[in-house]
Amino acid sequence: MTAFVVSLLAVGMMVPLSGYGLDVTFPPALLGFAATATATLLVFRMYRQSWRFFGFAHAAGVVGLGLLGSALGWTLLILGQKATLGLGLVAAALTQWMLATGLLIALRSLRRIARENMAGTKIRLGSAVRADLPQALLIGPAQWAMSVIELMRAEDDPQFAIAGILLPSEADVIDRIGGVRVLGSHDKLGEIAKAAEAQGRPFSLAITLDDGMYLGNREMTRLTHRARELGLELSRIKNHWSQILQRPGAEDPKNLSVPDLLGRNEFEMEGDVITRQIEGQSVLVTGAGGTIGGELARQLASFRPSRLILLELCEFNLYSIEMTLREKYPDLEIHPELCDIRSRDEVHRVFEKHRPSVVYHAAALKHVPIVELNPCAGVHTNIIGTKRIADAVTEFGARAMVQVSTDKAVNPVGMMGATKRIGELYSQALDMCGVDDADAPRFMTVRFGNVLGSSGSILPLFRRQLEEGKPLTVTHPDIERFFMTVREAVQLILQSSASALAEDLERGSIYVLDMGKPVRIVDLAYRLIAQYGLEPEVDVEIQYVGLRPGEKLYEELFDDCEEEVPSKIGGIFEARSHPIPLPFINKSIDRLFEAVKRNDAAEAERIAHHLVKIPSSGARFDLITPRKKPSLVDTAATT
Repeated sequence: MTAFVVSLLAVGMMVPLSGYGLDVTFPPALLGFAATATATLLVFRMYRQSWRFFGFAHAAGVVGLGLLGSALGWTLLILGQKATLGLGLVAAALTQWMLATGLLIALRSLRRIARENMAGTKIRLGSAVRADLPQALLIGPAQWAMSVIELMRAEDDPQFAIAGILLPSEADVIDRIGGVRVLGSHDKLGEIAKAAEAQGRPFSLAITLDDGMYLGNREMTRLTHRARELGLELSRIKNHWSQILQRPGAEDPKNLSVPDLLGRNEFEMEGDVITRQIEGQSVLVTGAGGTIGGELARQLASFRPSRLILLELCEFNLYSIEMTLREKYPDLEIHPELCDIRSRDEVHRVFEKHRPSVVYHAAALKHVPIVELNPCAGVHTNIIGTKRIADAVTEFGARAMVQVSTDKAVNPVGMMGATKRIGELYSQALDMCGVDDADAPRFMTVRFGNVLGSSGSILPLFRRQLEEGKPLTVTHPDIERFFMTVREAVQLILQSSASALAEDLERGSIYVLDMGKPVRIVDLAYRLIAQYGLEPEVDVEIQYVGLRPGEKLYEELFDDCEEEVPSKIGGIFEARSHPIPLPFINKSIDRLFEAVKRNDAAEAERIAHHLVKIPSSGARFDLITPRKKPSLVDTAATT
């Protein structure tokens, strides 16, 4: 609307151009011109630009788009009235463009100036009006100082007044930044502090940027000692966002609790049941260097297994978890094993060497967009790798395998969810094979939602964006997810598996944590912003970036073919269904392995998506046939 009115005013201010064969006072022409110029700004979504953060780069964009809009408007006017293009008409067009662009920038800038002046009355940067507040000195680069000042202007209850700025060197010194006086370079800290004290306005706080680039260790140490000599409190911060502007009462975001963020109580496990099943046993954890696998290893170590085998593909992650456990549990027998679960030979080497009693299978590819773009890799790791581990459990006489799954495996739309669902179906089929054999190993699946704080998850992303002063990115306003903490997820795995082994619970069930109601991602963002002591959409912008391939708006905990049944374990449900016969699922996995060996992503996707629909569709178990005769010999996935 602002752009339309400005364009209208700018054209109306022009004298009638009848001398050039053109009359812009004719109302339809006037309105049409303004509408054309405005439409250009709308098409390029200039209306979405936050004028609160308006700067030179954005002004250049307005100028360029204003030129384009004016050019289109004048072109239509000239063609519509068949005017003769001449020097005078070009001059008139340029004048109109400058008027329109100038008015647009001026109107929006006045609004920002008014807002900043109103905010300035609360803070009075560098003035004596707020002498009652501690006087603070900013020590750092000009751009950083400006960003701190901008954020301080939004504070309703400032804790200090910014009374001056020290820049890196004398060559950088200018008169003012954001209305605050630049007093010199940071080398002059002593002189400037003593001068301020002599004037009766001593500094009590110095805030400096400690990002590892502005000042080296030696310079930072020298500055710290100098501040101590002057009686100044020196605040060394990594960024301007989370450490300067945390308001009084704001909690440490690193210590957020489940009730704070999710609005429900945290799941608590019964340690005695787990101890009876783990103590003295040889336990193996796949994916031991990951978020879930690492926490599994740490919690398992506390239950005193006879040995703990850490199976991991990434050398650094394996080294890290091994060192952590050796420091905390020096008497525990720990065996780190570099192993690719997709290789039958490597898996058999580890199982033959250690003969584990209980296996926790956490290794997987878990990022939806990555697996969607690399479907064969997803099949190879999440299906073939799971089959390698499960088959080794049977072959080497382990008591049980516990598979870590996800709510994305429920009615999946993407390949990550589909591959995890097939892993569930395979474990379920193996578990049902032991219905009539009390000595047969147990194959259990534990399913849960998004894990707060896991690598690549939403919470670390939000924290990083907040600490860097960036908008928080959310895929869709209505997207929601089930959430739990890493600790909760691992407790669910240990509690459900230990209880199932202790009480010999019904085979073929999938265990699901009662995670309460799903949480909208945008609500999680709002709560996190509030925990930083900031205000959503005022201090921090939310940007919606669109759903990624393979994502759903809503996740579910139970498949269409599953029955939700309360379990004997408090806070945990069972998902029961009719499993797919093992021979059929083996044949389907063989077909998937052939597709992976040919790198035939389309065929892998076709088989996977068809297979996950069978339990809920009542389809016959002979429908998955090759799309075309494979060029390779039909080799079973177990070879």
